[in-house]
Amino acid sequence: MSDSTWLDAHAQAELVRSGQASPAELVDAAIDRIERVNPQLNAVIHERFDTARTEAAGELPDGPFRGVPLLLKDLGAMSKGDPYHCGAKFLKELGYRADHDSAYVSRFRQAGFVIVGRTNTPEFGSTVTTEPLAYGAAHNPWNLDYSTGGSSGGSGAAVAAGLTAIAHGNDGGGSIRIPACQNGIVGLKPTRARVSQAPDVGEAWMSKDVSQPGDGDPPSAEVFVSVRPRPEP
Repeated sequence: MSDSTWLDAHAQAELVRSGQASPAELVDAAIDRIERVNPQLNAVIHERFDTARTEAAGELPDGPFRGVPLLLKDLGAMSKGDPYHCGAKFLKELGYRADHDSAYVSRFRQAGFVIVGRTNTPEFGSTVTTEPLAYGAAHNPWNLDYSTGGSSGGSGAAVAAGLTAIAHGNDGGGSIRIPACQNGIVGLKPTRARVSQAPDVGEAWMSKDVSQPGDGDPPSAEVFVSVRPRPEP
C-alpha cells in the first residue's frame, strides 16, 4: 500500500473499494502516524489501537467509508467501553467509560469507519482553547507554541497533522470553526437539528450545539455529515 497519510477520507475509502489497501493496512498506518507524531501534539488522549485492529481485521459494514480510520472528540460522542472524560479531571480520576454508543457514533460504524482513538478537549467544551488540567494542552502542528483553538482542538490538530484524514467534533459557539481556522483544515457545522445527539441529549445549548467533522477535504466532510442525519426514537 502506498503512503495514505495525506489522502482524504474519500481517497482512503477508494483504496479499500479497489483492493489497493485493506482496512487493516489503513488502520495500521494511522496508528503508526499517531504513535510517531502525537507525543509532540497531545491531540489524541485515548488510544483504541488493539480494538481498532481487531475491528479492521473483521467484517466491517459496506458503507461509504469502509476501513477509514476515525478519531472522536472526547466530548459528546460516546463509544461503548471507551473512556469518556469530557476534559474533566474528576471523570478521569473515576476512570469513567461509556456504557453505550451515541446514536451518531453508531452511524459512523455503519458507514464503515474504524475508531482509533479519542481527542483532547477543554473541560466540557467550555472554552475556545484546548488546555484541560486533566490532560494538558494540545499543540498546533504548524507551530507547537500556538493554540489549536477549541473546543475541538484535539481533532483539529490531529487532522492537520495527518493522524487521520477526518475526525469528529462538535460546535455550539465556534468549537469546530475556530480549530478549523487555526489548524488550516475544513470544518463543517451542519444545520441545527440535522444530526441527532440521541440518546443522551435532545437539544444542547438551546439547539445551537451540533456534531460535525473536521477534514482536509470539503467533499469528504459533506458525505461525512450525510451518513448521520436520521430521526431517532
